[in-house]
Amino acid sequence: MDSASGGAPQPTTTEAPPSGSTAPAATAPQPEGSSPAPPSRYESQKRRDWNTFLQYLQNHKPPLTLARCSGAHVIEFLKYLDQFGKTKVHITGCPYFGHPNPPAPCACPLKQAWGSLDALIGRLRAAYEENGGRPESNPFGARAVRIYLREVREGQAKARGIPYEKKKRKRTTVTVSAVSSSGGGGSSSSAVAAPSGSSGGGDTTIGGGAGSSASLTSSTGTAHVATTTV
Repeated sequence: MDSASGGAPQPTTTEAPPSGSTAPAATAPQPEGSSPAPPSRYESQKRRDWNTFLQYLQNHKPPLTLARCSGAHVIEFLKYLDQFGKTKVHITGCPYFGHPNPPAPCACPLKQAWGSLDALIGRLRAAYEENGGRPESNPFGARAVRIYLREVREGQAKARGIPYEKKKRKRTTVTVSAVSSSGGGGSSSSAVAAPSGSSGGGDTTIGGGAGSSASLTSSTGTAHVATTTV
């Protein structure tokens, strides 16, 4: 029953479009004044590092251009950053040399940690190519820079008594299955474990199931190879 004010509001209904026609796609309204998503922490840090390096080239005596920058200049930049480091690196004559937790302070200098320098070079190497540099002429990927970082890592490991362990190789298991398409319905599968660091010259035989035979090089079969990391 309708009320005196005109009755309750009726729900809105939408008629289905006729057969063969396409309904217009609904688009979400764009909020006014929307701005792009802010850059990630990595991108912000990479931009700051790149601007710092460009400022360093500008203040260099004599000033350097990016086109003339080499691996030697990158190493100079890394040594320049040591004055802002916060990692205590004991010298050879220090009584706490090689001590991971010295019981008292000493006068040894503060330097940039190897991990910080390694991450910095990675960001600058990416920024160089993003700003038009060619990968083959990237000074941050120069061999001299890699050697310097390795020497810093080894030196700080001895001075601080903190070894940097290498990542262990993972053992890989390869599963090979051969499926015949000749209609016989037979299939064979086997798993081959690739031992880490093996250098033997023996051949590896992949056996099939009983009553089935399939060649991995046959034109009538399809081989499926799946790699599982243990």
